[in-house]
Amino acid sequence: MKTISSEQAVNLIPDGAVLMIGGFMGVGTPERLVDELVRQGKRDLTVIANDTALPGRGIGKLIDAGLVARTIASHIGLNPETQRQMIANKMKVDLVPQGTLIERIRAGGYGLGGVLTPTGVGTIVEEGKQKVDVNGKTYLVEPALRAHFALVNAFMADYLGNLYYALTARNFNPVMIMAADSTIVTVDNIVPTGVIAPDHVMTPAPVVDYIVANG
Repeated sequence: MKTISSEQAVNLIPDGAVLMIGGFMGVGTPERLVDELVRQGKRDLTVIANDTALPGRGIGKLIDAGLVARTIASHIGLNPETQRQMIANKMKVDLVPQGTLIERIRAGGYGLGGVLTPTGVGTIVEEGKQKVDVNGKTYLVEPALRAHFALVNAFMADYLGNLYYALTARNFNPVMIMAADSTIVTVDNIVPTGVIAPDHVMTPAPVVDYIVANG
C-alpha cells in the first residue's frame, strides 16, 4: 500500500479506463478522486456503479463533464443529465437490476465467470443472453464484471491499509475493491495499526493498493 495525492492517483488512470466507483447516491463515493478526474479531463471512461448520483454530485460530476462513454448501473432516475446523454446517444447505458449488478461484481472479484439469475427471464432482458435450466428452472447467465480501477471511500484506514467504513457508506465499496486490478481509496482518517480492531476490518490491507489521505 502506498499513500499518494489525488493528482498522483488520477495520473495512474488512462483515458478509456474501466472504473468501478463506490457509493449510493453519492454516499461513500470518493469525491476528491471524482473532482480530480474532472480536473484532468480523463475521457471515454466506462463507469460501473450503483447509480450516477445527481448533477454536480459524485459520479454526476463525471456525467456533467461528458467524460463517460458507458455507464453500467442499476439506477439513473435521479440524474436527468445521464438520461439526456443516453437518449442523445452520447453515452451508452446498461441498466442492470441491483442484485444482479452486485453479484456480477462479486463474481468478478472471486474469479467466477458469472452468475445465474431468474431475474429477466421471459422479458426483453433475456434477448441475446444465454439461458440455462437447473432443476427445471430457467436462469439467465450474467457475466462477471471487472474493472481496471476501483475508486472507493472509507471512513478509516490504518498505516497498513486496513479499511473501516461508516454505516451505509460501506455499500458497494468492499465488493468493488475485490473486482478491480488496482484499488485507490480516499479516507477520512488514517490511524496507527491496531486502532482498527481485527474484527472491525472490513477490507484487508493486501487488496488495497493506494491510499489518498485527507487534505
